[in-house]
Amino acid sequence: MPQNPPIIAGTRIGHVHLKVADLERALGFYCGVLGFEVMQRMGSGAAFISAGGYHHHIGLNTWESKGGHPPPPGTTGLFHTAILYPTRPALADALYRVIQAGIELDGASDHGVSEALYLRDPDQNGVELYRDRPQEDWPRAPDGSLAMCTKRLDLEDLLRQRET
Repeated sequence: MPQNPPIIAGTRIGHVHLKVADLERALGFYCGVLGFEVMQRMGSGAAFISAGGYHHHIGLNTWESKGGHPPPPGTTGLFHTAILYPTRPALADALYRVIQAGIELDGASDHGVSEALYLRDPDQNGVELYRDRPQEDWPRAPDGSLAMCTKRLDLEDLLRQRET
């Protein structure tokens, strides 16, 4: 494969669009639990939701999936959608919301560069809720490369950071 120059800095993933079985159920999770806001609905088949008034961070639709089932293990597809929170207190609030909704975590990890919570939405799509540490605090190997890790995240300590 030919070697191309790296993609330009500042390029970001703008949004994710998920196929869901039940739009109202999905909105209950993403808006009711996580706190996203509906920016636009397209009848009973789709909705576009946002954090902070952006046109949309997540699209949800039932166009090809109404009443459907998650793909079986061993198939390809999206592993998870990662939702980046701006601060540790904001991530703590997200954890509190998830706990209050009775949603179980699949895991919680300190990756050195970030702190992450892993769970599933009602359609069994993987969801990561995380916050990045400042880049100057990222762990580095002696050669300067990243030295990410996976350690247990202290959830009680995280919850103490929640602004009430």
